[in-house]
Amino acid sequence: MALMIGAMMIQGIAPGPQVMTERPELFWGMIASMWIGNLMLVVLNLPMIGLWVRLLTVALSAALPGHPSFLLRRCLQFVEQPYDVMLTAVFGLIGYVFIKLECEPAPLVLGFILGPLMEENLRRAMLLSRGDATVFFTKPISGVLLGVAIFLLLITLTPALRKTREEAFVE
Repeated sequence: MALMIGAMMIQGIAPGPQVMTERPELFWGMIASMWIGNLMLVVLNLPMIGLWVRLLTVALSAALPGHPSFLLRRCLQFVEQPYDVMLTAVFGLIGYVFIKLECEPAPLVLGFILGPLMEENLRRAMLLSRGDATVFFTKPISGVLLGVAIFLLLITLTPALRKTREEAFVE
């Protein structure tokens, strides 16, 4: 969903409920394409169930080494620029580091896609409040949402804090 929103923003379409009224052909085209895509997946995958089950038996250690070279070859085939191949390799290395550090990629993707939208709305709010940041705490709706966000952040951090505290007492 985040990728679809990002693609719409790149095309200059403001995502939201207004898409249904402002661009009904786009909205219904997306709905129809999802129906057609799902129907095609059912038709193509039902006869191939046996093949997909056999692919699950392939050892991961046998399948993974060829994957980066395949991706780099396809990148070079489509763009024919060594810079793009190197960029693909660098992002693959960054992805590997993220896996080793046990970082989830979904929040990163959401941050890249939704970050500019959040920044634009922050600027708009600051302009409307004439630079007064206390508007985020004094208005009831934003105050409640910030309180809930802080509460959820504390709930998330509590086990990590407790763990480090227990480790400090053990030593």
